[in-house]
Amino acid sequence: MADSTNIEIRPATVADVPRLLELIRGLAAYEKLSSEVIATEAQLRQHLFGPHPAAQVRLASVSGETVGFALFFRNFSTFLGRPGIYLEDVFVVPEFRGHGVGRALLAAVARVAVEQNCGRMEWSVLDWNEPAIRFYKSLGAAPMSQWTVYRMTREAIENLAGS
Repeated sequence: MADSTNIEIRPATVADVPRLLELIRGLAAYEKLSSEVIATEAQLRQHLFGPHPAAQVRLASVSGETVGFALFFRNFSTFLGRPGIYLEDVFVVPEFRGHGVGRALLAAVARVAVEQNCGRMEWSVLDWNEPAIRFYKSLGAAPMSQWTVYRMTREAIENLAGS
C-alpha cells in the first residue's frame, strides 16, 4: 500500500493518455456521472499535449502503478491582479485513498502555483462528497458558500455566439 515515501508524482506525457482516460472514467463512476464522459484518447492527446495545451496533468504512482491524477489550468483573478490555478479534477483510485496520494497530488499542484506566483487555487466539489470536503478542509481550503457555479453547455455557447 501507499505511504508518503513511495508515492511518485510526475507530469503526464502523451504515452499516459490511455491510463488517464481510465482514471477519468473512474472519477466519473465515483461521481455517478459515467454517462457524461465522451472524452476520447485523441481529444486528450490534442488538448493536453498538442501545440496549445489547455491544461496540465500530474499523475500519482505507487510501486510503478498509476493510481491517481490531478488536472489543472491557469486562470486569472482581476481582484488580485495575479494568475491562479483552477483544479478541474483530482482522483485517486479507491484502494489507494487515505494513504497520502491525494495530498501528494495537491501538494504538487500547490508547488506549481507557488512557482508561477499564483494568488490562489480553486476547485469545485459535489455537495454530497463529504470525504472530499473533510479532506479539503483539513488542507486549509474553505468553501465559497456565497458563490454559485454556472455552466453553459456547447449548445448554449453556440446559441449565444450566434446571437
